[in-house]
Amino acid sequence: MGFILSKSMNESMKNQQEFMLMNARLQLERQLVMQNEMRERQMAMQVAWSREFIKYFGTFFTIAAISLTAGAIKKKKPAFLAPLVPLSFVFTYQYDLGYGTLLQRMKGEAESILDTEKSMLQLPGGVITFESLEKARREQSQFFINK
Repeated sequence: MGFILSKSMNESMKNQQEFMLMNARLQLERQLVMQNEMRERQMAMQVAWSREFIKYFGTFFTIAAISLTAGAIKKKKPAFLAPLVPLSFVFTYQYDLGYGTLLQRMKGEAESILDTEKSMLQLPGGVITFESLEKARREQSQFFINK
């Protein structure tokens, strides 16, 4: 009789462990999906911000370019065109981010860094471990207890 109960309990325990493992896996998958959704939304907001910025900055850049060009022609001083150089760099960067291929190039460069320059990504002092966190926690709790 004890053998039958023991066998039933072992099977029940095994089923419970499988359920817990499946539940943990499902929770992890949901977290990964959620993190990816958040990343995609943040990137979409960045691109949308850049496109909105381009509208305002493009208007400013156009007015400034026309005004500076007219001033340079009227005063016969090409130095009036000098501010257009840095303004054109800002305009080009924002346009490339909003409508161009900047994000794809950045992604390619990031993948290259992950593949070939892994050492650049290492944290100072190495990866945080449970032991290092516990040590810091103990030191901190002793600090508060002693004072």
